[in-house]
Amino acid sequence: MAVDGVAVVAEGFGLRGPRGWAFRGVDLVAEPGALIAVEGPSGSGRTSLLLALTGRMKATEGTATVGGARLPKQLSAVRRFSAPANVPGVTDLDPALTVGEHLRERALLQNRFGDSVRALLRPRAERTAEAGLRIDTALTAAGLDREALPKGARTAVRDLERLEALRLSIALALIGRPRLLAVDDLDLKLSDAERAEAWALLRSLAAAGTTVLAVCSEAPEDAVTVSTRTETPEDEQNRKETGDALTETGRA
Repeated sequence: MAVDGVAVVAEGFGLRGPRGWAFRGVDLVAEPGALIAVEGPSGSGRTSLLLALTGRMKATEGTATVGGARLPKQLSAVRRFSAPANVPGVTDLDPALTVGEHLRERALLQNRFGDSVRALLRPRAERTAEAGLRIDTALTAAGLDREALPKGARTAVRDLERLEALRLSIALALIGRPRLLAVDDLDLKLSDAERAEAWALLRSLAAAGTTVLAVCSEAPEDAVTVSTRTETPEDEQNRKETGDALTETGRA
């Protein structure tokens, strides 16, 4: 699934909400096709940064350039070539729907709202074949084999394993052939082996050209890493005491 990815550059990027700063002071430089890891503990603004860099939330400080579009001004431009996956409250899977129903619904929405007007005027059979090809290509890229599921495409989402659900969410995002794929909570509730599989999947997508942005608790060494960890009052006090001790040592 070869796609031309986008460069992502951020400088002093931040978002302040009603309860304070979601994230602040983010600097990032990533080439097209990069694997970017947003690292930090839960609640540190990781998801907010992911949504801001994909044009779904509006930053309040600093700037970012994604695929030539300037944030926070050109939100809609970034939304057109980016796709989020596995984001709670944004891309939730319906546990009552089957895998096949999710895929058909996403392909239908892509045909209706994601393609050009000219594409909508093509014969129905041609559009149906195109939708089937998009689904098959996305599933292959996401590493999800429908036939290997308990009931094939008729398997309900509630019956999927955590890694299978993650692959399905990524496959749904890939149907639109995004140039920037943003995956939230990549390593949440995964075993070490499953986490390795998930990162291998994202590496394969990046290697094919897609720029991949993934939220995680611990980034792999080969990723372009940006951290949302914030300094606690204890950290600040320790840093101050260390600095004072070094100053006194220097004077001595």
